[in-house]
Amino acid sequence: MSDKLRVGILGGTGMVGQRFISLLENHPWFEVVLIAASPRSKGKRYEEAVGDRWKMSTPMPEAVKDMIVYDVNEVEEISSKVDFCFSAVDMTKDEIRAIEEAYAKAETPVVSNNSAHRWTKDVPMVVPEINPEHMKVIEEQKKRLGTKRGFIAVKPNCSIQSYAPVLTAWKEFEPYEVIVSTYQAISGAGKTFKDWPEMVENIIPYIGGEEEKSEKEPLRIWGKVENGEIVPADNIKITSQCIRVPVLNGHTASVFVKFKKQPTKEQLIQKLWDFKGLPQELNLPSAPKQFIQYLEEDNRPQVALDVDYEKGMGISVGRIREDSIYDWKFVGLSHNTVRGAAGGAILCAELLKAQGYISAK
Repeated sequence: MSDKLRVGILGGTGMVGQRFISLLENHPWFEVVLIAASPRSKGKRYEEAVGDRWKMSTPMPEAVKDMIVYDVNEVEEISSKVDFCFSAVDMTKDEIRAIEEAYAKAETPVVSNNSAHRWTKDVPMVVPEINPEHMKVIEEQKKRLGTKRGFIAVKPNCSIQSYAPVLTAWKEFEPYEVIVSTYQAISGAGKTFKDWPEMVENIIPYIGGEEEKSEKEPLRIWGKVENGEIVPADNIKITSQCIRVPVLNGHTASVFVKFKKQPTKEQLIQKLWDFKGLPQELNLPSAPKQFIQYLEEDNRPQVALDVDYEKGMGISVGRIREDSIYDWKFVGLSHNTVRGAAGGAILCAELLKAQGYISAK
């Protein structure tokens, strides 16, 4: 009998669910023992339920091919078989809120990739290197839900990963005004070029809901826990524009920043190399050894060369330059379905295990 924690994947047939399954293959702490999806997949072998829609570049793990898929709505039965769940369900926000809360009330912690609970005041939304202390609101959440071990934790939107960690590394210089334009991969919409041929040689200058997330979610990450809830930061303003580009994986950000305290370029670069957080101190399995790298070449970071830095869990930054209107500008790159989605959620779960919030039932 394995001493790994038993994991269920809710929404396991979609792109992010597949990414969870591929990243968790041979994970030292967690083992996928159950996959759930929509009612139409119930009773099918996982390989059959996915069919020709396997979107990962690596093969489907042998260990999951013959797993019989559960209906995600079978909350009690699924909860009896797992220690916690990752959530990547494709439902309306109201449905997601309801189903994730149902699992929590069934004493099954949920670590979610979905956006539905990102603004629930007692649900932590965490980038583990930035705001691990926000996990303490879980105790207040448990009181509200009436649970002993069940809760919901979420990771933030994929689009902010390429610049929010950078601005965090520079917090002592007090950034207060930011313009960011993100150039976002099609996998962020759960698509490949086979699914979305109209994206070939095309750009779409709109991604529904993305700009609000890009502007508001960093403020919640930088906020404080007060009276059992997370109060967003109010000392910085962000305006954004989000564009879909013909790239499979990798969100790039072009960012302009004003600071209250003026740094030098050398100071900015050194802060990036020095930046680390609790995942690095705890040596969590999915934590990048070097969270942020700075690339000196004028033509970096590039998706083709840099998106898989630190197995997709690191951030690549380049082109730090003085600006004629703002103080400084830079380009950031992150892997949207690894650090920005499933990998970020797995790192959150590792942190929750290390902090004692997730354990065997």
